[in-house]
Amino acid sequence: MAKVSPGEFVRQVRNETARVSWPSRRETVLTTVMVLIMTTLLSIFFLGVDQILGRIVRFLLSLAA
Repeated sequence: MAKVSPGEFVRQVRNETARVSWPSRRETVLTTVMVLIMTTLLSIFFLGVDQILGRIVRFLLSLAA
């Protein structure tokens, strides 16, 4: 790979950044809201699974004692 000068590198980065298709503000907000909703739902689901498994383990340990 050929080495380029720092000035050339900055120019190439600017050219590549101009080609990027940036999301609109609406798309960004919508995606953020969807991520927050899914994170909340998954945390509630895993809390429930953890509680059920914890009760099962406590029950099994009470049988052994």
